[in-house]
Amino acid sequence: MMEAARKTETFWRGIDCFNRREFFTCHELLEEIWLQESEPEKPYYQGLIQVAAAFHHFLNGNRAGTESLLPAGVEKLRHYPRDYNGIDLAGLLADLQPWLERLDLRQSLDALPLPTIRRLA
Repeated sequence: MMEAARKTETFWRGIDCFNRREFFTCHELLEEIWLQESEPEKPYYQGLIQVAAAFHHFLNGNRAGTESLLPAGVEKLRHYPRDYNGIDLAGLLADLQPWLERLDLRQSLDALPLPTIRRLA
């Protein structure tokens, strides 16, 4: 298990990378935690990793990667409280909903704003 202070620092570095659109780096940082995590938090980190990876694929023109990873990540995150681990998880899931709808309808994703993960006070 990762030491608590290192886990917290790695987590927030990952979130900051997500918000800077450095999705691959976010994925890598959160994966460090996920690999050592146990239930019930393991799926939470996997969900964030899948969302970050989905946007990495989106920015690289890989719609198939976005289509497979974004719904999988959202499904994992839906099982956690709206304010889990100091982030506005409800806000993130709301921001991701238009992406899921457009993916489902096979519509263009280009006009959608990239989501951010907001810290809670």
